[in-house]
Amino acid sequence: MNAEAIKEPSDYDAPDTFDQFLADLKARARQTKSPIISPRMFCLALGMDVQTLASRAHVHRVTVNRAQGAEKLQAYLRDAVRVMGAAADVNGSFQDAAFWFRNEPIGVFDFKTPEQLVSEGRAEDLLRYVQSLSAGAAG
Repeated sequence: MNAEAIKEPSDYDAPDTFDQFLADLKARARQTKSPIISPRMFCLALGMDVQTLASRAHVHRVTVNRAQGAEKLQAYLRDAVRVMGAAADVNGSFQDAAFWFRNEPIGVFDFKTPEQLVSEGRAEDLLRYVQSLSAGAAG
């Protein structure tokens, strides 16, 4: 694989589509020979700082940089990626899904953002909610 095929995480720009975001995460995992979600790429794509990610994942900020494969951190990242993927399926845009994930309060969840809900371990509830929106829009 060409080393220039994916940007280094220090200058990563989030793509327009979720599929491209997922492809970028996979390419980074291949480059580093580590099958984990890059916390750095995730932060850059969502405009999130390391401290916020650590707080949301309930890990120490040092874990984000030095123990990127930590199960608690990776579990949060996997859930967040799953939720954003479902949201992107509804509206087609990764950028819109990322904005929704970070910023939009949801009334049926006491006006918490999807980011807060995933942090609370409520990814499955959120996925059901997104699926219900999708079903309503389709039928």
